[in-house]
Amino acid sequence: MNNVLRKNYPELGEVKAPYVHSVKHGGTLYISGLTAFGTVAQHKGIAEQAEEIFCQIRKIISAEGSDFSALIKVTIFITSFKEIDELRKVLYRNYGDHLPASSLVEVSRLFSPDLSIEIEAIFGL
Repeated sequence: MNNVLRKNYPELGEVKAPYVHSVKHGGTLYISGLTAFGTVAQHKGIAEQAEEIFCQIRKIISAEGSDFSALIKVTIFITSFKEIDELRKVLYRNYGDHLPASSLVEVSRLFSPDLSIEIEAIFGL
C-alpha cells in the first residue's frame, strides 16, 4: 500500500479527529466528509453551508492540480429536506456540466447541532 498518500490541507484548518482531509490511491482522490464547521457559514442555511463546503473542495482539488471536471461521485448527508430546492441550485452551480454520480441521505443530525450538511467527494486524477 505504498501508493497511498494521506494529506491534510492547512488552509482548511487543523483536523482534531482521527482522519485526514484526503487520501489519494492510484489515480483516485477520496475527500473526507466536509462541513462548514468553524466558518462563518456554520450558523447559516444549507445553501451557505454547501457553498462553503464546495469552496473547501475546490481548495483541495486545486492543490492536487485538477478541477471539478474530474468529479466522479459525491455523497451528501443533510439533516432535513426542507431546503432541498436551495441545495439543488448550489449543486447545479458548482457542478456545471460535470454531473457526478451522487447519493443524498437524510440523517438525524451531524456532529454539531448547527450543521445541516456534510459532503464527501471522489475525484479521478
